[in-house]
Amino acid sequence: MSQTVSRPNVDLTSNKADLESQPTLITFSENDPENPLNWPRSRKWAITLVVSLSVFLMPLSSSIVAPELSTIRDDLRMGSSLEAVLVLSTFVLTYCLGPLILGPLSEIYGRVVVLHFGNSFYLVFNLVCGFARNKGELLAFRVLAGFGGAGGLVVSSPVCVILIHGLTYQVGAGIISDCFSKEERGWVIAIYNLGPVFGPSIGAVIGGFITQYTTWRWAFWATSIFDGALIILGLIVMKETYPPIILARRKQKLSTPNQLYTTPYEKPDQTPTQLYRNSLLRPLHLLRVQPIIQLLALFYAYLYGLMYLVLSTFTTLWQEKYHLNTGPSSLHYLALGIGYFLGSQICGLLADPIYKTLKGPDTGKPEYRIILMFPASVLAPIGLLWYGWAGQTVTHWIVPDLGIALFAAAAMVSFQCTTAYLYEAFTLYAASATGAVYILRALTGFGFPLFGPAMYRSLDFDWGTTVVALVAVVLGVPAPVVLWRFGARLRARSDFAVG
Repeated sequence: MSQTVSRPNVDLTSNKADLESQPTLITFSENDPENPLNWPRSRKWAITLVVSLSVFLMPLSSSIVAPELSTIRDDLRMGSSLEAVLVLSTFVLTYCLGPLILGPLSEIYGRVVVLHFGNSFYLVFNLVCGFARNKGELLAFRVLAGFGGAGGLVVSSPVCVILIHGLTYQVGAGIISDCFSKEERGWVIAIYNLGPVFGPSIGAVIGGFITQYTTWRWAFWATSIFDGALIILGLIVMKETYPPIILARRKQKLSTPNQLYTTPYEKPDQTPTQLYRNSLLRPLHLLRVQPIIQLLALFYAYLYGLMYLVLSTFTTLWQEKYHLNTGPSSLHYLALGIGYFLGSQICGLLADPIYKTLKGPDTGKPEYRIILMFPASVLAPIGLLWYGWAGQTVTHWIVPDLGIALFAAAAMVSFQCTTAYLYEAFTLYAASATGAVYILRALTGFGFPLFGPAMYRSLDFDWGTTVVALVAVVLGVPAPVVLWRFGARLRARSDFAVG
């Protein structure tokens, strides 16, 4: 076993007993086979496949019920559309909040344990969703399945590693950053990101055809079969990638009563309680006292809520206005996926060149990361208006699809710019800053679909969409302007941001 051990600096006049009492430092050697960076590429890509499929499956699971909500409502005798929408919303809530609970566990027990636990927990409760006999059982099982689904999110990357055309922001690194060097991560994360981008739209398409040709229960059984195969594959190929855990296990094997060892990652003063305090309380504190985070979190969460508002009501437009069956109507969800993909690629291609141009020979500022938010904050409400009014007047089907794709692209650009800004402005506290945003995001992803059906029944798609688009203008258009003009001043006054 290749390893590097070294003695700490000690006074040469110390006696032999004092010298032997000093712990020996254990680190990875240059070609250490236990270092994930030195693993064979085949193993790295196999691990990447498992993680990527995990983060593809969970957004798919959240949206697969969207076209089936009316069928579920009738089958389980739910009293209203609001209760049916909870089947979608409850999963989103716990899936988004789950990382706050599971995140510290990955630091204590390792990434692979949390991934296997999360996938297994999801499997059990997602499977029994298909056997639910009433609305109470189904909603309870969806809450628990969403929590388990957060396991893949914790150990992989969306919160931990964000790539913007080759620039990697690393906070508490995920499995991908454990296994691949900075020079290798570009393509890996690009492939990985396809899952969260296309998962919601593909899930809705699958759900539509399941509803049309079989029972809605197969939406849960099919995803459970997929997850079961994924668990088996993970047990075969997954291996712990978190360096602190790997070295801690090595230390445990080597330590004897007469020889002590230590690792570079040890924090004797940090207890599990402190980990959870940082994970749960610091994001809430930042959300309460940091104007920058309040501004960005509000806009980000609003767009995220609108995304799930559209997901929960999209089928209604195509069935009631265009008189399509559930299967064909669900195909229009692909417009959302295409929009998300185009937005991520546009931001990826333009963000770094814009930053480098503005920076010049000087040190860059976080505000250079929000340039693309200026057009995106305008295009998002335009896309919503385009979609709502075109759908209400029953124009050619491509017209509302183009509108919703424009909204999705603009929302994705805003998401990436927000995350990039937070990672640069709150470097040491970036995980807590993004955690604050994601807490608010979870609440809107849960809450917005609940009022969607009632809003569209009262205002229809034209004026209903106009209302939410106008709010998007009020929240979104000022956000990049305020940050551009006052961001540096706000950062200078903050105890957490980079001044």
